[in-house]
Amino acid sequence: MRILVSNDDGYRAEGLDSLAGALGPLAEITVVAPDRNRSGASNSLTLDVPLRVFPYGERRYYVNGTPTDCVHLAISGLFDEPHDMVVSGINDGANLGDDVLYSGTVAAAIEGRFLGLPTMAVSLVASSGRHFATAARVASELVMRLMRTPLHASMILNVNVPDVPYEHLRGLRTTRLGHRHRSESVVRGRDPRGRTVYWVGPAGEGADAGEGTDFAAVAAGYVSVTPLQVDLTRHAALGDVDEWLRGRAP
Repeated sequence: MRILVSNDDGYRAEGLDSLAGALGPLAEITVVAPDRNRSGASNSLTLDVPLRVFPYGERRYYVNGTPTDCVHLAISGLFDEPHDMVVSGINDGANLGDDVLYSGTVAAAIEGRFLGLPTMAVSLVASSGRHFATAARVASELVMRLMRTPLHASMILNVNVPDVPYEHLRGLRTTRLGHRHRSESVVRGRDPRGRTVYWVGPAGEGADAGEGTDFAAVAAGYVSVTPLQVDLTRHAALGDVDEWLRGRAP
């Protein structure tokens, strides 16, 4: 069993080390991660400059690119031997609801799915405790479950773990994605030369965060496990749009 591990927080991130260490007893681990924090990179590929790969340990590599670059390289030619699974994380922060559209952690898992492998993205909904060991143990248990009873290779599991000691977890829940309020306004500032700069504002709080959502599960102390798919088609609206294109009221 060969597992490819990546992330979006960069190859020096605590969560990446925790994840690779927890999965080490289960399989041969290869880490390919960005050279710096690439949070919010989503599914972007680097197409305008060449990518470079640098070793920093045994079967450990960093890349001057995005999380998607890392997984794409690793599966599509960087190594002679194939991988059997991609596990991304442990993200330093939540990937709940709309976060998955921006998340480099989830994007790394999506790229693995595009390339035909079972995948999982793991995030610690970090507050003050920063219990990466909890999220790493949950990840290893879910990987063992996948090894015993595989899901369809098209399945992407988005896992969010409360930031508490493992013994305080209340269990696991299958969830759907919730929805956040719109993000807060951009933050205006000045650089040392007096020029105006802008920071993207913080993400909004949960809006659709009721029972059954990933928000609700984590808030109640459960690990949220959300199955994702990459088909963004709104199938229920196909008929309405077809009628609209024909000039008829849907």
